[in-house]
Amino acid sequence: MCKYHSKAVFMSTLQTFPIQASAQLSVHLKSLRKARGLTQTALGERIGVKQVRVADIEKNPGAVSLDQLLQVLHALDARLLLADTRRYADTDAGASPPPAANSPPADW
Repeated sequence: MCKYHSKAVFMSTLQTFPIQASAQLSVHLKSLRKARGLTQTALGERIGVKQVRVADIEKNPGAVSLDQLLQVLHALDARLLLADTRRYADTDAGASPPPAANSPPADW
């Protein structure tokens, strides 16, 4: 199990993992799958692909379509979140927190 994932996830706590390169996403996808107790075959069955495709997605997630990536994330009970890092930078102490997931569309 990846050191960043725990089996006990509390509803009030949202674990986030900033991804800046597809290699990072590769590690997290594999870790999430294993944390959920799924084999590549089982995950493939959930999204309608063969085990070899899941292996390809985990190996090179940068080459997968956004639609298929979203399917994988949904099957792993994970979500893709966008953060306006310019607006909510850690260095800006006066910035308000990011909007809730169910808030109206952003006007970036």
